[in-house]
Amino acid sequence: MWTDNKVFQDDMKSITEATYIPWHRLKGKTILVTGATGLIGFNLVSALAYAHLYKGISIEILALVRNQEKAEVRFHEILATGFPLKFIVGDLNHIPKIDVHVDYIIHGGSPTASKYFAEHPVETIIANLNGALQLLELAKRNQSEGFLFLSSMEVYGGIHQHEKVDEHHASFIDTMVPRSSYPEVKRMVESLCACYAEEYHVPAKVIRLTQTFGAGVRKEDNRVFAQFARSAMKHEDIVMFTRGGTEHAYLYTADAVTAILSVLLLGKDGEAYNAANEQAYCSIREMAETVATLPIIREEFNGPVAVRIDESKNNGKLYPPELYMDLDTDKLQDLGWTANYHLADMFTRMIKTSL
Repeated sequence: MWTDNKVFQDDMKSITEATYIPWHRLKGKTILVTGATGLIGFNLVSALAYAHLYKGISIEILALVRNQEKAEVRFHEILATGFPLKFIVGDLNHIPKIDVHVDYIIHGGSPTASKYFAEHPVETIIANLNGALQLLELAKRNQSEGFLFLSSMEVYGGIHQHEKVDEHHASFIDTMVPRSSYPEVKRMVESLCACYAEEYHVPAKVIRLTQTFGAGVRKEDNRVFAQFARSAMKHEDIVMFTRGGTEHAYLYTADAVTAILSVLLLGKDGEAYNAANEQAYCSIREMAETVATLPIIREEFNGPVAVRIDESKNNGKLYPPELYMDLDTDKLQDLGWTANYHLADMFTRMIKTSL
């Protein structure tokens, strides 16, 4: 897919042309990335490789992966260019010894499936804590120039009223619900970042990402945005099992990468930054309607399609109550960052490159 796909190539170009990112600080540096084979990690590594190959920013990347063969398939186009991407085979519980000097660490590795959190809450907590501790210690030993933890909007818990949510917003997470293992351990790792910054002067920062999608979404992705797009592409009605009243903003993959690099290189140590496109704030129902009537669905997939609600399968346990997560991104924008892609653009570009 890499630079052969025009949409993806445009994404990489737009990322590397973001003038507010001090690219010169990455020149000649070694960057360790965890979660590199995931959606955000793949776009991040791809953008850094593009900067190396086409913008003269010499970078070496170490990627922590669980399976080298799968990683080689995922990154085969980048590897074919000769870009210095090296794999470290391990997991968050067992990170092999890294002998080379690491200048920057971007920690995005974590279990990400809600079903996994609910069925394996202990493993979710242990892996996240073990991984973060090992990586923060590595940053401490290396006297690394930057450490960034990719956190989640879920750290704010459930918000049941319409209000702006900035980085100091109070949160409530029911610790007695096993599914809370994910947001609760994210909170703990955030605290570790702040503590390492204060006590050991590790330049650790946190970025709280909203739900992100775009180029690189796998065909088997089962999250709601992918389900909606696949239904519309098959000229099938988009069927919702709730009223779709939950609201939050979304973020395009390329915008997530520029946000990550902005916080890594420009953010203040020991602080957190929300990342979302505030202009893409909507309900799940509104998102479904956007997909159903996209020009690309009308023109290339015999659309538009209808949006139907079928609450017969909703017994009050399978789907959570309506929540609202209107992230305030002023702090991130103060670093110079801006989101470039709105909701319709996100879906159009995802459909052209992924599904």
